[in-house]
Amino acid sequence: MHFKFSPLLWAAFASYFIVSQSWAADDADKSETAQQPQQPSLLEQRVADELKASDNPFVITPHKVNYFLPFTYSTSVNDAPFAEEMEQDGYSLDHSEAKFQISFKFPLAYNVFGDNGHLFFAYTNQSWWQVYNKEISSPFRETNHEPEFFMVFNNDWKIGSFTNSLWGFGVVHQSNGRSGTLSRSWNRVYGNMIFDSGPLAFSVKAWWRIPESKKEDIYDTSGDDNPDINRYMGNIELTALYGLERHRFSLMLRNNLRSENKGALQLTWSYPILGNLRLYAQYFNGYGESLIDYNVHTQRIGIGFALNDLL
Repeated sequence: MHFKFSPLLWAAFASYFIVSQSWAADDADKSETAQQPQQPSLLEQRVADELKASDNPFVITPHKVNYFLPFTYSTSVNDAPFAEEMEQDGYSLDHSEAKFQISFKFPLAYNVFGDNGHLFFAYTNQSWWQVYNKEISSPFRETNHEPEFFMVFNNDWKIGSFTNSLWGFGVVHQSNGRSGTLSRSWNRVYGNMIFDSGPLAFSVKAWWRIPESKKEDIYDTSGDDNPDINRYMGNIELTALYGLERHRFSLMLRNNLRSENKGALQLTWSYPILGNLRLYAQYFNGYGESLIDYNVHTQRIGIGFALNDLL
């Protein structure tokens, strides 16, 4: 099944989700008495926890979700990049594989501009592992490396029941560390805004790709490995996060906002089972799950464990 995204549908769905949650939060606020103390939002709780951890110079904090999915299943396998090697060695790729992500950050400087502006470095590693494919010695099919520098600014603008708590700006490099025809990479400058209200938070992120020179030959070591990546990855991404008691849900929507519509949707759920260990499930449908698959539609579902969630 191919999940098709209309730009108007994407915007309408996002607007309905945000506005309906805002109305619900307003109604809840009106029903509470003025004497009840206001509980910190889930975003405020995470920021407070990170500030506590920052006092320890030996602690690094999570950036994105750190998870391990020992089993994922994809309805289709992108074997085109490996076709020549597969034909030569006589093997095939499995629909089932493991997937994991390691993501961390640490502060480089606080309060760069007076009492605001906090500079961070972050690194994210995401891997797809053909662990069940014993025929070819269980190789890693794809690994993406994503280092970034970014700056966060605290903010307190109010929009209805939501607070625009954070602004962020950064530069990020992403590549799969391969050479030749399997090489994929791009560099971006991005900005994002984070809004929160109680158990709900959402971010709007937009980016501009830093141009690269055109390759004269696909085997050149320099130049653009994937000149059409913006057609599939787009320039904007919306992420919504919701906490229901100890459950955590997230929705990611990405779109190229073009007439030739491409995009992606990702849904996740997690629940704590032992200490910091969480049961974690993930569903992806669209383009750009990995760099090697940036221009191929992928539908994947997986289940496993996470050490943290975004909230």
